[in-house]
Amino acid sequence: MPGPEMCTSFPGATAVSEVSIYDWPGLDGAAGGSPHLHTASTEAYVVQQGFGRLETLDSRGFTSTPLAPGTVVWFTPGTVHRAINDSGDLRVLVVMQNAGLPENGDAVMTFPPRHLVDHETYARAAALLSKNADGGDAAAEAAARRRRDLALEGYLELKTAVQKSGAAALADFYAAAARLVQGKAGTWRGYLTDGAERQATLTGQQLLSLESMESFYMQDARTTMGERKTRRIYGMCGRIQAWELSETVIAGT
Repeated sequence: MPGPEMCTSFPGATAVSEVSIYDWPGLDGAAGGSPHLHTASTEAYVVQQGFGRLETLDSRGFTSTPLAPGTVVWFTPGTVHRAINDSGDLRVLVVMQNAGLPENGDAVMTFPPRHLVDHETYARAAALLSKNADGGDAAAEAAARRRRDLALEGYLELKTAVQKSGAAALADFYAAAARLVQGKAGTWRGYLTDGAERQATLTGQQLLSLESMESFYMQDARTTMGERKTRRIYGMCGRIQAWELSETVIAGT
């Protein structure tokens, strides 16, 4: 079940992070991160700086969307996506639906099929020696690069298949992704109950109060400040800087 931190998630039980997209050249010469999909969460990019592209494989087939400062783009569960860092300094603010799910295995990377056969095989391919992206650990970075290269290998095969045969070419990867996360769905229900579902219920109660011209719940209004975590970690798309929220509210003056 979710811990107490879920009570102080961002509005709508979302999660927010800042991602510096990897500038590592890939197998096709383009720099970027590890292609993957989310099985139960919508993701949004708000581009802060730099230029690049978002490649996606979904029901429409293959799409390449330009990324520039101010661009906002979001993609629903099942969208295979790859962020490409053309300028070398591409940085995006990421807003994730269903806080708790992405942090606990909602994403599946596009490894070649031989690495998707079961949980153990996938976990070995996805594992990192360390997630600390600020420690100057060459071995940790090399492991993150190897994971990215493996995901890119599978992605380029999927991309070719989709361009040739359409979205139906994603069926086997979708089936593998569902199989890999099946055992986690029960735990995710707890995050949903204590997160988005609870907040939706609370809003419903507030609307009922307003219909009755009752405003008592507004007496609990407050402001909370989030603090940056002290280090970045290796993520799938890039180096992630997250925020932590606390129950400490900003004091009035």
